[in-house]
Amino acid sequence: MHIQDIMAQGKTTFSFEFFPPKTEKASEALYETISELESYEPAFVSVTYGAGGSTRELTNDLVVRLKTTTSLDPIPHLTCVCHQESDIESILSRYAEEGVSNILALGGDPPRDLTDYRKEDDAFQRAADLVRYIRNFKGHADSRGFGIGVAGFPEGHPGTPNRLKEMDYLKAKVDEGADYIVTQLFFSNDDFHDFRERCSLAGIDVPIIAGIMPVTSTSGMARMADLAAGARYPAKLLRALARAGNDQKAVEKVGIHYATGQCSDLLEHDVAGIHFYTLNQSHATREIYANLGLKTSASLVA
Repeated sequence: MHIQDIMAQGKTTFSFEFFPPKTEKASEALYETISELESYEPAFVSVTYGAGGSTRELTNDLVVRLKTTTSLDPIPHLTCVCHQESDIESILSRYAEEGVSNILALGGDPPRDLTDYRKEDDAFQRAADLVRYIRNFKGHADSRGFGIGVAGFPEGHPGTPNRLKEMDYLKAKVDEGADYIVTQLFFSNDDFHDFRERCSLAGIDVPIIAGIMPVTSTSGMARMADLAAGARYPAKLLRALARAGNDQKAVEKVGIHYATGQCSDLLEHDVAGIHFYTLNQSHATREIYANLGLKTSASLVA
């Protein structure tokens, strides 16, 4: 379903993110997760794209499999890094043929294993350029073309220390045709609420979906800090995790409890949607659903 139609229902959306597995064992684990979460009828699920398109084919294959073998509505990530126009044209054409309705357009992270990578060689220098190209793609059966999502950064984009320019860049993505914004994960709702207000002041009026990732392990928390632009951990969360010590189950319980509180607050403040970064696991998301009293048979709530 086109994202415009999903959002037009005027209800809070719930969605999940998966990443393409690289091994048979990981694939089996992912499809078990998908089986467990499919009954929750998310508004959509997103599928990540490795740095420099390193998981391009894996992403494409997972998106097509989700589209053809499940009831889920997949939204593939697509990045600027290491791509020429012909690459993007080919990918969009395949998705259009498979009936994929939406794309999440991202700037993308530089590939760590390509020491000679030069950003200036990319056909699209900023995500706004990629949004414009997708918006102008003519090969989709829907007359509106692809629905387009872009990323937002409540804690600030690591590549743009100037927060005023950061908002200008986000506004440019929306002006080029983005239909919605999904945020990077955050742990302080104050950051999200402030971000949403700043978007309003900047004239950005598309729906803003909040990205939530519950802490399920201290090692995973450290990886999040590296991968998610140095995610800030509020003292309240750190104190609770410190009380849990080395007890893995206690750490997970703290993380789920904290994320539940975030989601409850977001719902109270009329958030457009909540996007769960699942890390290809279902337990934490299912627990949060239960804590919030959400039904497994509905993807949207009033």
